[in-house]
Amino acid sequence: MMALCHLPKRLSLLTCNTNLSVMKQVNRRNFLRIAGAGAAAAAVAPVLKAAAPAEYAFQQTEKPKTNVEDSFKVPRSASSMPGVYPGRVVSVTDSRAVADNVIAEQVVYDMLARSMMALTGEKKLKKAWLRFVSRKDRIGLKVNPVAGKSLSTSIEITKAIIRQLEESGIKRSQLTIWDRRNFDLKEAGFTPDNFPGINIAGTEYIDEKGLYYDADGILYGEKRIDKNWSYHADIEGEYDSYTIPYMINGGKDSYFSRIVTQDLDKIINVPILKNAGNTVTLALKNLAYGTVSNTGRLHQIWHESCAEVNAFAPLRDKVVLNIVDGIKGCFNGGPGANPQFFFNFNTIIAGSDPVAVDRVGYEMVLNKRIAEGIQKEGNPTALNFMLMAEKLQLGVADIKKINHEQITLG
Repeated sequence: MMALCHLPKRLSLLTCNTNLSVMKQVNRRNFLRIAGAGAAAAAVAPVLKAAAPAEYAFQQTEKPKTNVEDSFKVPRSASSMPGVYPGRVVSVTDSRAVADNVIAEQVVYDMLARSMMALTGEKKLKKAWLRFVSRKDRIGLKVNPVAGKSLSTSIEITKAIIRQLEESGIKRSQLTIWDRRNFDLKEAGFTPDNFPGINIAGTEYIDEKGLYYDADGILYGEKRIDKNWSYHADIEGEYDSYTIPYMINGGKDSYFSRIVTQDLDKIINVPILKNAGNTVTLALKNLAYGTVSNTGRLHQIWHESCAEVNAFAPLRDKVVLNIVDGIKGCFNGGPGANPQFFFNFNTIIAGSDPVAVDRVGYEMVLNKRIAEGIQKEGNPTALNFMLMAEKLQLGVADIKKINHEQITLG
């Protein structure tokens, strides 16, 4: 096993823990800033064309080989991506969603209700929700809290989803709000005070003392990954003592979270509408990089990993719905939070097909970037991860084949 703390041997485990605790905020900010820059750079870099699933194997030397072929060994299910509505996306816009920089919770609730009924064709809201989940399911809400309160999945849209699930007969005890890091969840407002009776979980965990390790020196995150499920890429992850708690493990494997593999039956994906360079980090990215460990190295194959991690059964077969929070978003400076480029899109984008949802969200962000003079036209390389996901039969990337219904409420 690789060392979890690389401080000098004369320092005790307690000292190691204390140093990590004291330094975690400064190093975390630096780490996330660097990781965000790496993600943006990787997102705009040209990549090789993906092949069809029957041929989907990296024979070329330019890109590291991965184990994506292993994902094909598990048979697809009726709920596998792209879900019950392949190529169908509904976006609902309401200019009243934000007033004086405050999100109107009831307006968001109404927008969500309209999107669900339009997507399914149901006249009753609870029937719309029960198209995707059952009253027996353990359901996870995969939010994106990495940019703090200023640019994360909003508390308001999360509460609206929970309220509508409850009205459909789902108990709060069946629900889990989750992401990769429990401390990001807390900072973004996903706390027991705001969501009583709902489990809030992160794979990367800090205890009540602010420590990443238990009394035996074992990283908490090590206990929260499932080594029976991994995304392997021929890239070595090497991290220092300050970074390893955010990566959990080094090496060439990225392990799936137990939250996904063992604790949940269905997943509702709730990303936020924002850019990463000249592309976007929406449904596929929120799932891929929020689910597996050892992601620092994966920025070298950003497009491939965004698509391929989703091809594995724990995500492919459990993610039944994607609801993009476009109430507040950003069109530049992402995936970090740069207030200069924040924008109230006042929109919710919904669909079972994560690829089609990403493509619609991409067009929305692209149009704003063009309007602001940031770029004159779309860059074809920005679509590569969507095209790869389409080749993996995860959804529809061709905008001409997407049935996009646009609704304006106010």
